[in-house]
Amino acid sequence: MKAYIGPAKAFLMLLFLLVMLSGCGLWNRLFPPEEDKAPAQLMSEGMEALDRGFNEAAVESFQKIKDRYPYSQFAVEAEIRLADALYARGKYDEAFDAYSEFERLRPKNPSIPYVIYRRGMCHFQQISTIDRDQAPAAKARDEFERLVRMFPGTAEAGLAQKKIRECYIQLARHELYVGNFYFKAKNYGAALGRYQYLIENYPDMGQYHEAIRKISICKELLEKQAQSASAKRPWWKFF
Repeated sequence: MKAYIGPAKAFLMLLFLLVMLSGCGLWNRLFPPEEDKAPAQLMSEGMEALDRGFNEAAVESFQKIKDRYPYSQFAVEAEIRLADALYARGKYDEAFDAYSEFERLRPKNPSIPYVIYRRGMCHFQQISTIDRDQAPAAKARDEFERLVRMFPGTAEAGLAQKKIRECYIQLARHELYVGNFYFKAKNYGAALGRYQYLIENYPDMGQYHEAIRKISICKELLEKQAQSASAKRPWWKFF
């Protein structure tokens, strides 16, 4: 009569066998681990993946270079391309952090103008409609203006100049939108403040003339409100 081996005992025996195989090296011969690729091969695969739009695979390749070969000749380039791949995946906050780390560690690197431009683009890509918070537009503008100040005459500075104007237009449109919102709500004092802020800070962005017209209307309406309120005051309130 054969002895019965229960599931628990069979599992323990299998586990013991696996441990023995691992210890004697037979496991690695039966199931060889993934061979570490050279940094040059990882770089080639990462660039090909990035060019073909396989951004997740590109991130993986560049990250391996950064982790495994931090002193190789491909390490610096991999750091930038890792940020590029994150950007291409739409992970703008992560890409911004990667570009920022590169600038912090390598402030004299020739690629810094490109890195600052991409930092600005990480914010620029997150600009929403004019009825939403415009912090990304303001942050993008600041990055682009920093680039123009630090590296005038570079190709990246030329690209940044165009983006700066787009940021200012977006910010001006937002101010006009908020001013019109207050105007429709008959809060003419708040609307006046927004219109005045617009013409003082964004005088050449296309919304200037409408803001000027609305300022005049707000002042007239505020004056009428003041006169109406004054007329309704009881006579003894004047003493």
